[in-house]
This record gives sequence, structure tokens and C-alpha cells, in this order.
Amino acid sequence: MAEPSAATQSPSVSSSSSGAEPSAPGGGSPGSCPALGAKSCGSSCAVHDLIFWRDVKKTGFVFGTTLVMLLSLAAFSVISVISYLILALLSVTISFRVYKSVIQAVQKSEEGHPFKAYLDVDITLSSEAFHNYVNAAMVHINRALKLIIRLFLVEDLVDSLKLAVFMWLMTYVGAVFNGITLLILAELLIFSVPIVYEKYKDTSKTPWNRKKKGRISTWKPEMQQLLKHHLIVVTFLPVL
Repeated sequence: MAEPSAATQSPSVSSSSSGAEPSAPGGGSPGSCPALGAKSCGSSCAVHDLIFWRDVKKTGFVFGTTLVMLLSLAAFSVISVISYLILALLSVTISFRVYKSVIQAVQKSEEGHPFKAYLDVDITLSSEAFHNYVNAAMVHINRALKLIIRLFLVEDLVDSLKLAVFMWLMTYVGAVFNGITLLILAELLIFSVPIVYEKYKDTSKTPWNRKKKGRISTWKPEMQQLLKHHLIVVTFLPVL
């Protein structure tokens, strides 16, 4: 009598399992990244959310600080930029420490060190974590060394010729731009092109696919602002 009950229950179990399987690749879990499908939302998902301006404050902070850093490196030496950054950070922390000490002396309170919560944080790197990072880095280093040896020792003539042509073209690029300018242009493109593409990737919503009657009135103001921004950037960056 137990076998028929098991037989009657098996279709429901199989149907539930079959109904759960298709939802994994398509729907994705709450922690999955939209750009990576069913893959877990890790560092790649964080970078994706950063360049697509999912969190405006976070992306603005990263974009602003990196842009200021690159502009500073274009105007000053690396040693000067690092020294000024350390001095600015020390000025903020020392001023805050002195301010809190004066407030505690006036109010006669015993709050202690203002950065005590951060000083108590354990930031030591374990040997296991260190070895994991080293092993992960060694994989990329070994792969890069193999690629360099294969290209420079002409294992494949076509690949070596491609590298030679690319380096020859880069000589012309280097004659017009320096490395910092290229990094600034790359950052501007990274933080502007993806969001513009996401905004206009739907062809039904693009201004040039709308009705002919409203094409000029809708396309012109939007593209004028975009072109004006990029023309200003391209005009002034070679000066650096």
C-alpha cells in the first residue's frame, strides 16, 4: 500500500523540481548581477554598478577622486601628489583629534580617543589569505609571461606581426597624448559611454527613430549637450 502513495507523490515532486530548475538561469537570485546572469554578484557586479551610476553618490565620489588624482598627476610629480595627499589626510585627522580633545577638556568628559573604534578594528592579514592572494596573482603573472615569450619569440608569426603593428600605431598616439592624458580620456569614456549606451540602447526610444515631425526638436537639444561636453574635454585635455 506504500508503493501507490509513493507513485502518486513522485509526479508532484518531479514537477516541482522541474519547475524550480528553469527559474535559476533566467530569473536569477537576489544577489545575482544583471550583467552576469546567474553568476554571483561579486567584484564584477560592483564594478558594473559603479560605471552604470547605480549609486550616484558612490560613483560620483569614485569618479571625482580618481579624476582629481589623474589631473594632479598631470600637473605635478608623483612624489608631490602623494605628499600632498598624506598631508591633507593628516591635517584632517590631527585637527579632529585636537578638536575632540579640547571639547573633552572643556566639558570634562571621558569619551577617550575619537578614533578608538577604528583603532580596535583587526586589519591583520592572515597567512592563508596572503597565500590565496599570492596564488591568484601568480596565475595571472605566469599567463602574462607565457604570452610575452610567445609573442617576442615569434611562436605565431601572425600574432607577433599584430603586436608590431599595434606598437607602431601607439607611437603616433604617444606623439599626441601622454600616458596621464590617455588615462583621463579612458576614465571619462568608462564613466560616460556605458550610461549613454544604456539610455539609448532601446532603438524605439532613440531620438532618431521617433516620428519625423518631432525628430529635430527632440534630437537636437539632447545631442548638443552631449557633443558640447565631449568637445570641451577633447579640446582641453591635449594641453595636459
